Amino acid sequence: MKILRKKNVKCNYHLIVGIAFLFMASAISFVGCSEDKIKPPVLAGTKEGEIPSQESWNFKMMFTDEGHLKAILTSSHAKVFDSRKETLLDTVRIDFYSENGQKASTLTSLKGKVDGITNNMYAIDSVVAKNDIGTVLKTQELMWRSKDRKIVSDKFVTITSPTEKIQGYGVVADQNLSNYVIYKPTFVTTPEGAGAMP
Repeated sequence: MKILRKKNVKCNYHLIVGIAFLFMASAISFVGCSEDKIKPPVLAGTKEGEIPSQESWNFKMMFTDEGHLKAILTSSHAKVFDSRKETLLDTVRIDFYSENGQKASTLTSLKGKVDGITNNMYAIDSVVAKNDIGTVLKTQELMWRSKDRKIVSDKFVTITSPTEKIQGYGVVADQNLSNYVIYKPTFVTTPEGAGAMP
């Protein structure tokens, strides 16, 4: 009978130690969760608004108007800034679509930016736009205006088509490059001859 009592005492001792251990572990984890100790480090000198709200790789964005596809933008890397309502892009490609849903032209650039309020897209650095009949527009910067599907720029532009090569400053073109105006032409080449503009 005495031996049985000692075993019961040992069992009770282990039970009490086990409960105490669980209580301490719970208390430690509760304290760890309630304190705000886990915060990502912020680099010194970084201002609010310079840190993107979201980042995405192999980014894709569709522009539509009442259900009709206007353009598909893809980018290797996108940084979304909610406070500034803009998205910054690396290695940009945009496929533009006509009113009937056919792909009309393609634009590429090294950098880009999307205005989150207007949905206008800015292509920056080594910008090239091409349509399917061989017209090519090259410049360093342009804007695709979402509301009327126009390409506009006040920078130096070169447009090469099957019938001419024209260079100058400032351009407005439809997104499929079938109609365009260069405001200050500096050089035109046609099948009949070439010449600098007066």
